[in-house]
Amino acid sequence: MNGKGKAKRGGRAPLVRPGEGRRGQGGHIGYLLRQAQGAFRLAGDAALADTGLTLPQYGVLSWLVIEGALSGAELARLSLQTPQTLDSVIKNLERNGLVARTPDPVHGRILRVALTEEGRRRVAAAKRRIDALERRLTVGLGPEEERAVRAWLAAVARDLLPR
Repeated sequence: MNGKGKAKRGGRAPLVRPGEGRRGQGGHIGYLLRQAQGAFRLAGDAALADTGLTLPQYGVLSWLVIEGALSGAELARLSLQTPQTLDSVIKNLERNGLVARTPDPVHGRILRVALTEEGRRRVAAAKRRIDALERRLTVGLGPEEERAVRAWLAAVARDLLPR
């Protein structure tokens, strides 16, 4: 223990806990966004664990529910993943019978990714869990505060992501 009652790690001060000190309101805003995204990813993966899906897989399946069959390039842009990462996600979903790839009717070299019936069932079950997790994000926010947070996050994406 150091003189302030905190345990030291290898002679150094203990790590700062999430949401405190430099990891709290006084920290760099970019780091705080990354920390929040990482926390949501971990919580999302935990919430989905017994569905057999990861949060990135759920995101891909969700876009297919919303948009219908899409190309890998379209899914990569929508899900903010590299084409290489997305290809791996799609292969795993396909191996598990949740999506099927078929040639595009106009451009035969493009493969369209579509949900299977099992994919529809699995994403519906997963959606209930993610909806509950998202409700946790807004606990304590009034409607105006939630609208402000949503508007700010959308503006960050609009201003920083390539068009």
